[in-house]
Amino acid sequence: MTVLHELYERAHQSPWIDDLKRSYIDRGGLEELITKGIRGVTSNPTIMANSIASTNDYDDQFRELIHGGKTVEEAYWELVIYDILGALDQLRAIYDASNGGDGFVSLEVAPSLARDTKATISSARHLHERIDRPNLMVKIPATKQGIPAIEEMIAGGRSINVTLIFSLERYAEVVEAYIRGVERLVDRGGDPSRVASVASFFVSRVDTEIDRQLGPDSELAGRVALAQARLAYQYFDQSFHSARFQSLAEIGARPQRPLWASTSTKNPAYPDLLYVEGLIAPNTVNTLPVSTMNAFLDHGVVARSIPQDPSTEEEVLKALDAAGIKLSQVTDLLEEQGLASFSGSFDELLAQLEVKAAQLGGPL
Repeated sequence: MTVLHELYERAHQSPWIDDLKRSYIDRGGLEELITKGIRGVTSNPTIMANSIASTNDYDDQFRELIHGGKTVEEAYWELVIYDILGALDQLRAIYDASNGGDGFVSLEVAPSLARDTKATISSARHLHERIDRPNLMVKIPATKQGIPAIEEMIAGGRSINVTLIFSLERYAEVVEAYIRGVERLVDRGGDPSRVASVASFFVSRVDTEIDRQLGPDSELAGRVALAQARLAYQYFDQSFHSARFQSLAEIGARPQRPLWASTSTKNPAYPDLLYVEGLIAPNTVNTLPVSTMNAFLDHGVVARSIPQDPSTEEEVLKALDAAGIKLSQVTDLLEEQGLASFSGSFDELLAQLEVKAAQLGGPL
């Protein structure tokens, strides 16, 4: 048993891998990760862009698609969906064994749709219909425009990974959208037990930006991201043990688990597992970049680290405000940067594929 198995069995936290590439599907890479204890997969436009651009693994399929008359963007989605389908198949046994609790693979809507509610709903619905697997989660960014799309998809019985959550305020909106969506699903006669969702709360980027503003010698450096994420967990615990949700749980509704994202340590002065060992608690997911997963396999320690009493975390956020830094301004900035990063990766990859298509002599 690896420490990843121990994380799930003892601490009731599910380790997912924050990576997806063709070698995971065609050369046994994902099967090996599952053996080590990985129980799900997340991807995003940056991950997929890096996977496609950094190897030749996709060239044969891309050439066939281009010569078959696909546009570059159509070909991109075919490449991605091939990987997603392969991962879904390999994780299906975990999905079945956990009664739909794990074994999910996440695929994000196009980043250009993040500020368009109707287009996000249409795209998410299309992806769910095209990839007709129960363990697919479509990722929707938690923008103001994304919140009603999340509710609509949950109400329609679709499993959703809500991504790019940076603030407690936005997290509360996500939880409300999920519960309202489940209530609407039940009202229309749907089965809530068939719907799963995670709320992807981004961690390390918060410290990166706040440390930049504070300076490295501040006593708050490296503390705010964990404090905020732990307070999010307290909110999760209260919300999904409320009388309102318990009435839904009694007929099969699942809580929307917090998923800790951006858990690699960006500052080399901090422990490499700061955002993994610091956020262990039941009914959560931690999606691990490969390097962070390997570090945890090598020297990770499994012990609950999110305290029952949130008073220390509240004091950290009060001290940050007293230091003149408005956390809401930081998280607004991080949301914009996150969207810009994903959009940039997507656009850059399409430009690279345009060049490759021209080299192959196919239509553009």
